[in-house]
Amino acid sequence: MNQLQVIEQREVLGKGFTVYGDLDQPLFLAKDVAGWIEHSNPRSMLRTVDESEKAKISYPVNNPYGGYQEEEQWFLTEDGVYEVLMQSRKPIAKQFKKQVKEILKSIRKHGMYAKDEILDNPDLLMDVVTKLKDERDKRLTAEMKALALEQQVAEYEPKITYLDQILQSKDAVTVTQIAKDYGMTGTELNRLLNEGVIQYKQNDQWLLYRKYQNEGYTKSMTLTIPRSNGSLKVKMNTRWTQKGRLFIHELLKKRNITAIIDRKDIGA
Repeated sequence: MNQLQVIEQREVLGKGFTVYGDLDQPLFLAKDVAGWIEHSNPRSMLRTVDESEKAKISYPVNNPYGGYQEEEQWFLTEDGVYEVLMQSRKPIAKQFKKQVKEILKSIRKHGMYAKDEILDNPDLLMDVVTKLKDERDKRLTAEMKALALEQQVAEYEPKITYLDQILQSKDAVTVTQIAKDYGMTGTELNRLLNEGVIQYKQNDQWLLYRKYQNEGYTKSMTLTIPRSNGSLKVKMNTRWTQKGRLFIHELLKKRNITAIIDRKDIGA
């Protein structure tokens, strides 16, 4: 039986922490995430995230009579986890968000996030220390160059605005990423776009109305999730292009909703 791959498992802040899937599309068991922040109702928690940020997958669980049995379990994507942690008022949520980012970043760089296995293996310890030293030296050099460049920019150019950031970026982004720029959640921004008759939901995917669908504002991305029987579950996910991000920026500006970076500039 093919199972959802476990790519990291450890204890974080006294809680069980397991990462499933792969490094491109890490998944987290929803009931585990609820346990991190002591949320008493995982179902209620799941309703606070967008459909593209969660998935129901068959996963083996302990059978009270022995062995395992397949049950459908709710999993959160990386964006979904950040969304839940950002919405939580528990002090530990902020700590967990920092830990999740740190662990995923380390695994993506080194292929692992480990302490005990490093200490028990001198050769591995030396290799990791060497890599970390090289990365630190490179980072310090890059930071010094960036600082010098930042000082030059501050002297000769006006402050960079949110609009500048949009024009400089080329990648398509999730609605949650855009929403965070305005201090909103992905769910709130999706609701606003729906109320503005810009998009509607069909088969768990947000789609643009005909008036906007050929403007190049969005792209449909395919999220592939492995099933327990070895087959793949395909889920469509809408992402916004930079042209679409600019469209949302102008739309929100008309409603007197400005990006956080621009609010800071106004108050400076």
